[in-house]
Amino acid sequence: MVGTKNAMMKLLILTGLLASHVEMALAVNFDTEIIPVFTTAGCNAGACHGAAAGRGGFHLSLLGANASNDYEAVVHELEGRRINQTHPEHSLLLAKPTGILDHGGDVALDDDSPGAKRLVEWIRSGAPRGEQRKLTHFEITPERYLGTEVPVDVRLQVTARFDDGEPEDVTGWTVFTAADPIAVDIDSQRMARITRRGQQVVIARFLNRVVPIQLNIPFSENPIDLSGEPRANFIDDEVLKILSELRIPISPPATDSDWLRRVTLDLTGRLPDPASIETFMADQDRDRRPRYVESIMSNEAFNDYWTLRFSKLLRMHSQPNDKDGFNAYSEWLREEIRKGAGLDQLAIQLLTAEGDSHIVGPANFGRMINDAREHAELAGHFFMGMRLGCANCHNHPLDRWTQDDYHGFAAVFARLERGRIVSLTSRGAVTNLRTNEPAVPRIPGERDLSGNADFRHDVAHWLTSNENRYFARATVNRLWYAMFGRGLVEPTDDLRETNPPTHPELLERLADDFVDHGYDFRHTLKQMALSNAYGRSGQLIDENRSDDRFYSHAYRRLLPPEVLVDAIADVTGIADRFDGQVTGIRAVAIVDPLAPAPSLDILGRCTKAKECDENSNTAGGLSSQLHLLNGELINRKLTDKEGRLHQMIHDSKSDEQIIRQFYLLAFSRMPITEELHHWSNRLSDSDASERRSKLEDFVWSLLNSRAFLENH
Repeated sequence: MVGTKNAMMKLLILTGLLASHVEMALAVNFDTEIIPVFTTAGCNAGACHGAAAGRGGFHLSLLGANASNDYEAVVHELEGRRINQTHPEHSLLLAKPTGILDHGGDVALDDDSPGAKRLVEWIRSGAPRGEQRKLTHFEITPERYLGTEVPVDVRLQVTARFDDGEPEDVTGWTVFTAADPIAVDIDSQRMARITRRGQQVVIARFLNRVVPIQLNIPFSENPIDLSGEPRANFIDDEVLKILSELRIPISPPATDSDWLRRVTLDLTGRLPDPASIETFMADQDRDRRPRYVESIMSNEAFNDYWTLRFSKLLRMHSQPNDKDGFNAYSEWLREEIRKGAGLDQLAIQLLTAEGDSHIVGPANFGRMINDAREHAELAGHFFMGMRLGCANCHNHPLDRWTQDDYHGFAAVFARLERGRIVSLTSRGAVTNLRTNEPAVPRIPGERDLSGNADFRHDVAHWLTSNENRYFARATVNRLWYAMFGRGLVEPTDDLRETNPPTHPELLERLADDFVDHGYDFRHTLKQMALSNAYGRSGQLIDENRSDDRFYSHAYRRLLPPEVLVDAIADVTGIADRFDGQVTGIRAVAIVDPLAPAPSLDILGRCTKAKECDENSNTAGGLSSQLHLLNGELINRKLTDKEGRLHQMIHDSKSDEQIIRQFYLLAFSRMPITEELHHWSNRLSDSDASERRSKLEDFVWSLLNSRAFLENH
């Protein structure tokens, strides 16, 4: 009898344990099942409780980045008043987002929604944190969609796998955000309705995964065949592939004169001179374009212009009362470009240089900013094309970077002394704002660094290794911007998975080719300049008029202030004076954005040293337009007796000779018959004084035309 009772007792205990085990197994997991409820409802967004200071005394980590802190806030803060385990449905955590109690925000959950039911189930099970689970697999269907007609509905489905179980359908717990909500509408059932043709992007977010979905609908109902189009290199293969897929026909090739003007401006920042134009036009060899590109990339105009472009990316500027450091920095950069150094070697020098900054040019890289955090952000900007600053206060909401990545990367530069003598000291740290402890030096997204070494060398090796794609992608994307007027990724310093390139395969192939050729940016520029995609005209046809990113035609872009000032000087024959120096110094040689240069400032030169980059300059603002129309920038040079126009008048040149010469100087071509007749008629039957005034108006008209002010 005793034996029977003992057996019964053991059975009851075993049954209880099994029941408890089953209950625990079925219990909702806070980190992987409750956090998605907050995210899909918007509770942990930056505009709600995910704000830096929270809302209404309730603070959640932004988009669930810190589940541990969130669990503490939900379950234990306010003595646990936010949950009611006796009556889960009466919990504040549920009553406020469902609108039962006013909480100053919108109704985020319907009381019978899956999210509300999951919260009730979780609280009823004891509001456990649950076992740690790691998301190991995340798959979206479709990740890329190609349709034919609009409107069309595309069902989005997401599958996740954790390290403790089978695949799960998490579609309902994934947040989908359309880059263009007007073109793509996503309903509560995760059905995406595409209403506009083109390349559309939707961002899917689940826990720490943020993945782009590309939804493409061709611009035309009629297929096009571009298989017979000539291809100069792999650039044309990839561009034509996308154009075929989107059914965008191409514009005709640019004329030789248009191509010559375009490529000379893009590679040297200068208009081609009449002698170069004449030589090029007279050359009938098939390889004249490659030879011309080689020739202009080997002259000082190229070196000056690309020193300026890279100086903006590096945010170079002079220090107060210390121009010697800047001079050493800019001369070092110009010499590296002149000798054709690989950009990987340039990067290593920038990251690791020490010594007297008045002598060691690259040592000034760390002097362009004030502290280790700014140093990390500048390094991320230049070497990776990344905006790391968002991860200072919280994990980056649209990228992989965490606070540990940000502060750990800053810690790499924390021991750097930034005076005239740049050196690594024995002390220095930054505080990780997540832990309020000294940050552990870290290669972002990769690994922590231990010991007391100079971790800048670890970072330099990582950034320039063949396995690392950041530096190569960022560089070729910027080179593409320089040649085509927009990046394959826009903005060019925002390379992240959730901001995908228009031509993903092309970006990868350009990066591979760049690395394979020793990080030689001249090689990459030449590949671009000689592609048929670059050589297309800006002439629009009805079927590609709306294309602003797929390169079916050339895109018109305003000349940067430095290039425009030099172009006006080249046409008028009157050079500018800068900072009291003698004439003859080109505007593009004024690398310091803080150097006095009034003509550049009125055209919109960026003078905020830490904000200047390739996207910050434009000569298209209202102020610059007024100066061009009625200011001294042009008028003084037109009336100058030493200028080209008055010298030609003095030399008794005919109206036709003057018209032809200025067309050649401004547009790199001769006027067509209609243009020549138009201006000849306007200038005819004038006395000497009236003729001079009309000729000044003629040149003024050319210099204020779109054809002159733009590269096209």
